[in-house]
Amino acid sequence: MYIYQIMSNSFGYLDIILLGMIAGFIILRLRSILGRKTGHESKIYPNFAENKFSMPNQDVKPKEQNFDVLEGNEKKEFLKGAEIAYESILTSFSSGDLIKLKALLAPNMFSNFSDAIKARNKENIKSEFTLIGVKEASVEKYEKIKDNLFATVKFVAEVISVKRDKDNKVLEGNPDKIKFVSDSWKFTKNIKQKSPNWYLSEIISK
Repeated sequence: MYIYQIMSNSFGYLDIILLGMIAGFIILRLRSILGRKTGHESKIYPNFAENKFSMPNQDVKPKEQNFDVLEGNEKKEFLKGAEIAYESILTSFSSGDLIKLKALLAPNMFSNFSDAIKARNKENIKSEFTLIGVKEASVEKYEKIKDNLFATVKFVAEVISVKRDKDNKVLEGNPDKIKFVSDSWKFTKNIKQKSPNWYLSEIISK
């Protein structure tokens, strides 16, 4: 009986050892296959997967612009563009750049500017123009007539403007003097056309 108990206890110890060896072997195999955690793995944020990202509704139509008024951000953007056009037109006229002028002027204004440049060239008069800066730009009048929009802008600017003859003698202006000018320009565009551009249609004398 004693011997039987000893043998039973021995077999119990052997079973535990064998099971431990098998478990160790399985753990080593799993670690070799799956790898070990080193602490440098990218973190997983459980809340990220739970966030719901809604796609824009394709059925929602963009808000249509109200052409009856010019206000808010549309007015600000218009005035920014008007200031750029103001400088571009004056500098292009001074240098005689008809290509740039044609892209900024309504047909009747382009004809007037073109004739003035031709007359100036015929008399060998050189024009020099420098825009120091636009001090003020404001919309004096805005109206919609059928499919055409009209916006009159008042510009107050500092410029240097000089005209010289063929001998470089100053005929008009002072190259060393900045002067203030005040102009009212009327811009127009047709809302049916694809182009979003405004064009200078009239210089209003006051």
